[in-house]
Amino acid sequence: MKITSKGQVTIPIGIRQRCGLMPDTEVEFEARGGAVVLRKVRESRIRGANVVARLKGKATARLSTDEILALTRG
Repeated sequence: MKITSKGQVTIPIGIRQRCGLMPDTEVEFEARGGAVVLRKVRESRIRGANVVARLKGKATARLSTDEILALTRG
């Protein structure tokens, strides 16, 4: 198996199935001596969920949806 020019490699289907690596599963890499370990991230959140979690409770304006739309549409 070869790494592509973009740094990509295909994980064989048997390994993906055995480890529960579905599309959009977050993984992490660890270098151990001369080997690289790929590990499924336990508390996986997709990027959008992370953004929402960081922004939750940050809004200070008490505007209605109609007021916000009026501001954004000019």
